[in-house]
Amino acid sequence: MRILSIETSCDDTGVALLEIKGDRIKILSDFVSSQVKIHAPYGGVVPNLAVRAHYKNLPILLEKTFKKFDSKNIDLIAVTVGPGLEPCLWAGVRAARVLSLAMKKPIIGVDHLEGHIAANWLGPIGGNPKPETRNQKPLFPAICLVVSGGHTQLVLIRGMGKYKVIGQTRDDAAGEAFDKVAKLLGLGYPGGPEIALSAQNGTPDAFKLPRPMIDAPNFDFSFSGLKTAVLYLVREGVIRQSFCDLGGGWGSAFGGAFTKRLPNHPLITNRQPLTTDLCASFQQAVVDVLVSKTIRAAKEYGAKTVMLSGGVAANKELRKQMASAVKKNIHNASFLLPDPRYCTDNAAMIGLAGYWKYARHGRGDKVDKIIARANLNL
Repeated sequence: MRILSIETSCDDTGVALLEIKGDRIKILSDFVSSQVKIHAPYGGVVPNLAVRAHYKNLPILLEKTFKKFDSKNIDLIAVTVGPGLEPCLWAGVRAARVLSLAMKKPIIGVDHLEGHIAANWLGPIGGNPKPETRNQKPLFPAICLVVSGGHTQLVLIRGMGKYKVIGQTRDDAAGEAFDKVAKLLGLGYPGGPEIALSAQNGTPDAFKLPRPMIDAPNFDFSFSGLKTAVLYLVREGVIRQSFCDLGGGWGSAFGGAFTKRLPNHPLITNRQPLTTDLCASFQQAVVDVLVSKTIRAAKEYGAKTVMLSGGVAANKELRKQMASAVKKNIHNASFLLPDPRYCTDNAAMIGLAGYWKYARHGRGDKVDKIIARANLNL
């Protein structure tokens, strides 16, 4: 079966074509048009600019796909219907509906988060993804941490398509916290890669930052307090920039040179005046919470497989420390994580998730039932 898939849930436009035969998944084409340069000056995604870019990029990517492969050989069209930014979702949904009617092919609506889970099967661990991978299923029950700019959830998976969210963020998603802290420190957008890069030369225990809800008797998350702790450090002059506005617009991007930290500040365990230390300390605080909650959930539910997915899953420290924690604490459990290329939004993962859904139901969805749902629940 050949699946044409479309992804426009946020700020990446994706079009992919997959071929699935038995247990073999072959990625025939996979195009992603990033909007980072468009949104970087604003320090975050601007919805109306994102929508405009989707409508511009979708025809281009579809044309590239159809130049390489005959559209007559497509068997199924899969499209992200939510969750995400509703105007952005509609760009992909409208395109998929038109294609389905014009080509007389079945269409399937896909949950974006199920797509992230499916990304675990799209490439090997590390290195460049192979064009062909095995459609192997994990052992159940499984625990998957879905962690991105818009979501931080722990999902219990009892079988393909059988999902239960057992924990989620109560405020900021982990990726959102990375972006906001990067703004505070005058770093670039997106903030996750910028903080990770700076953290490579920092000391993870230089700042004693909080680990919100790490010991709470549930699997929920909270990152707003951690973000606020960094804000206070900036406000108090522990790290000061040449200009800033820490009033109602504290989230705006700052720039300039950093000065020395305040002496004997209670949050500091050493005085090396490097912002790299704060990046490393912040990153470690986030990783500690994510790893701790995931391992505890895996133990409680007797997970035979632990999975990681979403944009933040590309973070090297999170990948390394989660793998180590699973090996140490969850005996006889396997650990899956996507190739870094497939952690961020892409259409290939939507195609695979769409195939699974189509196989479960034995049919596609009605075209008029394919609608964008910003708050779709897994």
